[in-house]
Amino acid sequence: MMIPALLSQGLLKSKEIYKYEDSYYYSLESIILTLAILALCRVKNIEQIKNVRSGEIGRLIGMDRIPESKCLRDKVHYLAKQNKATQWNEELMELWKDGITDHTDGELILYVDGHVSIYNGYKATLAAKYISRQKLCLSATSEYWVNDGDSLPYMVVTGELNEKLQEIIIHQIIPQLIKVGYIKSIEDPLTHPQTPQCTLVFDREAYDFDFFDKLWDQYRVAIITYRKYVKDKWADTDFEPYEIIDNEHKSTMQICEKDYERNSKKYREIRKLGTSGHQTSIITTHPTMNILYIALYMFNRWTQENFFKYMMANYNFDQIIEYGTESIDPEIKIVNPTYKKYNNQIKKLREKLSRRKAHLYQFTNDQTELTIDEQKKMDIKKGAIVAEIQQMKEQEKELINLRSEQTYHIKLKDMPTEQQYDKLKTQSKLVINIIKMICYRAETAVANIVSEALSSKTDEKRMLVKQIIQTPADIFPDYQNNTLTVTIHSMSNQRYNQAVQKLIEVLNEAKAVFPGTELLMLFKSTAS
Repeated sequence: MMIPALLSQGLLKSKEIYKYEDSYYYSLESIILTLAILALCRVKNIEQIKNVRSGEIGRLIGMDRIPESKCLRDKVHYLAKQNKATQWNEELMELWKDGITDHTDGELILYVDGHVSIYNGYKATLAAKYISRQKLCLSATSEYWVNDGDSLPYMVVTGELNEKLQEIIIHQIIPQLIKVGYIKSIEDPLTHPQTPQCTLVFDREAYDFDFFDKLWDQYRVAIITYRKYVKDKWADTDFEPYEIIDNEHKSTMQICEKDYERNSKKYREIRKLGTSGHQTSIITTHPTMNILYIALYMFNRWTQENFFKYMMANYNFDQIIEYGTESIDPEIKIVNPTYKKYNNQIKKLREKLSRRKAHLYQFTNDQTELTIDEQKKMDIKKGAIVAEIQQMKEQEKELINLRSEQTYHIKLKDMPTEQQYDKLKTQSKLVINIIKMICYRAETAVANIVSEALSSKTDEKRMLVKQIIQTPADIFPDYQNNTLTVTIHSMSNQRYNQAVQKLIEVLNEAKAVFPGTELLMLFKSTAS
């Protein structure tokens, strides 16, 4: 029942992008469908094919069996070698453009965030990244995702080293949005109307006012993000109540807006007053958006975090698809590792020095009520601490001199050969990421249909979709009438059967044709 949803999300757009040999036993349609069906069935990697009923899944793609794991790995590698994953993503973005979610007069609202995958191998020399979920710096790769307000993914790009989110947005995301027509290139920003083409929502990782100004001046792209370094507090009487209706539940949010001025430029600052008195500050360059929408969009950023969490739990999001490494442009500039090493040593030494100074200060305060003998002992201890502090200061000067001999940035080629960074193979991961992206969108589309028949729409809809995917079905091809009848077995309760019946009505109205044939797909249920 998921195949029509997969087709509607552009799964077979891949046929227009990739070249494929007609002599292969498995067609490109069969390979792409197999990968999508395995993802929906929560088969988390290609090796797990050995544990599934290959004949039964093979019937879902119109074959006697699905490819074995070695064959499927070879076909993924064959597609990856063509380096067309980004082009496929762009074609899909054009297909999805008309259905993008927006809630304020047709404005384009996009969420941007990075996802870090830990690398536990030994072949690649990757830059260390901070893993917030483990609170450690580890070798890892970064992917940057663009989603809409309903967490539907639109784009994924891969970072090579430790690029900041600002760099990814300016050099990869914005050019791709321009290329697919989501926004237009502005030749003369001064003559362009003061209306944003797009609003990007992200967290504090991309917090930089020069970056905000650049997005607005060069592309007329507005931003919404949390403000950092908030020290003042607004009066509680400044805040006004705003009513929110979410899934028929009413709530009230206390919000206030004031101008925030920096370097003679004004920005809009919106704050939400919590029940505990805490004030959450939001900054935006959008000139006209209602402050309630600004707050809702910012707090709705958690939909993207939930998307990452769901993909990690259900789609093996961090899986390495193809082992091996690729070289990085040797001219690219990176932070000098030697400079960073000396800088970290200075930081740790200064922390230790501040602790010793505090210890010395405590000794000085405690000497007021000591006897002469106790004071002599205390003076000896103080002398040892003073000597230690002096030694630390000399070490600090030495480290500062060593650091000053190093440049902050160097080219990758200037690193020692054995330490030079490389990257994991990215194209195969992008191919699988796009297929999983399509699967998630298809799953969401089906979940939204069945939710109309469920009382607990948010909690039950995805659970029901998983049950539909796992439920047995009978397939009856009729080559005389060119139909393919799919009869799904009964669900676990009557409410779910009613929801499935609603889905069947929608699927039959769509009149989907099974890939590679002229057979019209018809759906039934044994419970009807």
